[in-house]
Amino acid sequence: MRRGGLAVVGVVAAGVLAVGVGGTAWAGNADLEMHGSAVLGGDLVEVRVTPHNHGPTAVPAAAVRLTSSAALADTQRLPGGCARTGDREVVCDTGPLAVEEPGEQLVVPVRLREQPSEVTLEVAVVWGGGAVDQNTANDRQRVLVLATGDPYAF
Repeated sequence: MRRGGLAVVGVVAAGVLAVGVGGTAWAGNADLEMHGSAVLGGDLVEVRVTPHNHGPTAVPAAAVRLTSSAALADTQRLPGGCARTGDREVVCDTGPLAVEEPGEQLVVPVRLREQPSEVTLEVAVVWGGGAVDQNTANDRQRVLVLATGDPYAF
């Protein structure tokens, strides 16, 4: 499980400031994508996400957003580098991503307000460390997760 890391809000804010204040952002190119699995049991969805950078440039950090079709519980115990950003959203820092090497796997337990029989989960790259992503077709993954206790891959 990933521990520590930059606060996601700080990472996203730093990216906005880098673009907005200096007029020129870091101009590398990177093709980021996220894959993993999710398991739903009761009111808990455990999401495992492995970030990947197809390059050609390494990325100092990126952020991934997890969006649930079901409302999140008011109280969450999220790992370091993750923050709740909405009624159904969590954003997590990936840490640095080298070219063509999987990043550190994120394990994110998310509590839901109720115990649904299924939930749709969207996993999306929302910030790429200032890199330009020429292939946005692989930036979002969507998976239907049934309350079977089985892992569903995305």
